[in-house]
Amino acid sequence: MDNSKAQMVTLKAEDGHSFSAYRAAPVGKPKAGLVVIQEIFGVNSHIRNLSDGFAADGYVALAPAIFDRAERGFETGYQPADIERGRGIRGKIDINDMIKDIRAAVGSLAAEGLKVGVVGYCLGGTLAWLAATRIKGVSCAASYYGGGVAETATEKPLCPVLFHFGETDQSIPPDHHAKIRAAHPELPLHVYPIAGHGFSCDERGAFHAPSAALARTRTMEFLAKHL
Repeated sequence: MDNSKAQMVTLKAEDGHSFSAYRAAPVGKPKAGLVVIQEIFGVNSHIRNLSDGFAADGYVALAPAIFDRAERGFETGYQPADIERGRGIRGKIDINDMIKDIRAAVGSLAAEGLKVGVVGYCLGGTLAWLAATRIKGVSCAASYYGGGVAETATEKPLCPVLFHFGETDQSIPPDHHAKIRAAHPELPLHVYPIAGHGFSCDERGAFHAPSAALARTRTMEFLAKHL
């Protein structure tokens, strides 16, 4: 039996930009709101499935299409050509504009009277961290393999943050973990043995089921504690 409902909605950022978002909600009373931030592959089937899963666990999940600023409706898979397409779109959008869209998503959920958390993957992992440091009203943030976290590690979070990284992730070497831990020893940071970049995505070749399951358990416990 389906215990969630989903639809595409339209949001508006502070600069007037209108963009789409995938919204999945539980049938019953929600526990809280959760902004789910995409990878460079758009709000694709993986992000929608994650959002549906959070909705099934009682959260109103909202996944903003932050690439709408460059190409509306962009979504792709995980082949090499897809990676290049995603990187190309990413390069066309200022990260501060992405933050505006995430801020609008946070505000939309808050307007429903919900406490709001953020969870992001890959590019979204970096943006989840920046949401925690730059957006008021975020109650907690979970960041999965965000490659840009280390370079912004000196920023101060406004809420609790949880980090997940893969030990064999070639794009995020161990010195990144060390830099984050040195700047924020109070924040939990988990490194998963064997796991590489994108280990939580069951549509990638890098999917590592045991690590994905453990990371999700830790994320759900973290959300339950802070939302």
